[in-house]
Amino acid sequence: MVHPDTSQALRNLLSPQRLIDVVDVGANPTDGAPPYAPMLAAGLCRVTGFEPQPEALRALQLNKGPAENYLPHAVGDGGAHTLNVCDASGCTSLLEPDPAALETFEYFKTYANVNERIAVETARLDDISEIGHLDFLKIDIQGGELAAFQGGRKKLAETVAIQTEISFVPLYKAQPGLGEIDVELRGQGFIPHCFAAVKGWPIFPYVHPNQVMNQLLEADLVYVRDFVHPDSMSDEQLKHLALIAHHCYRSFDLALRCVMLLEQRGAVEAASQERYLTMVAAL
Repeated sequence: MVHPDTSQALRNLLSPQRLIDVVDVGANPTDGAPPYAPMLAAGLCRVTGFEPQPEALRALQLNKGPAENYLPHAVGDGGAHTLNVCDASGCTSLLEPDPAALETFEYFKTYANVNERIAVETARLDDISEIGHLDFLKIDIQGGELAAFQGGRKKLAETVAIQTEISFVPLYKAQPGLGEIDVELRGQGFIPHCFAAVKGWPIFPYVHPNQVMNQLLEADLVYVRDFVHPDSMSDEQLKHLALIAHHCYRSFDLALRCVMLLEQRGAVEAASQERYLTMVAAL
């Protein structure tokens, strides 16, 4: 947890022109607090979330704060699709669960049974008028991530960080794998930064409730704008990336790199790097 005093001190050091705009696609809070929660608590961002499942959307709207707005859009390629509603809402997807995967990973089978199919019109990120700026994208839509990236290339051009769910083993029919997502995001100017979470799963018939085993199944992978070649990044993008790295992932090295680049540009005061290191030492 980042101390509020540190958040304010870093905000003062960077002096961003505006709040960070977070877009949360698949905002259903099945895995606890979202990565941007520390920024939201510090008043550093505002959130536009999308969740097509009515019950999950109602829960989000009931518990939202003044800087949060949640909408019922199903984000995708802009076409008509079927929403496969599963027993566990976190498994609901525009893709259909793969029976072979269900048989191979026994625990997954108990969650991914489809109990309802709903016709939905999807919306491309680039076509959603409620999205003004898109600085940080968090996305978890069970295999639909690649279509969302491809339909959001214009808005993602200003994005500095993306946290996306990826699958090492496809769990849905025709689900894009990690390689396809990686090629798309690298093509848009992002590089992998860290794993926010990695999920292993036992392979059937070996089932042990307290032992995960080695098989990689899914992960939340964080991509960031290529800071190795930062010339195309604006000062504001570097400031936003520093705030996201610091608050969401405790990536103090990346945040310091952004501060260094800003100091070299004259966009922050001299000795800002030393001031930031003092903040980090106090955490």
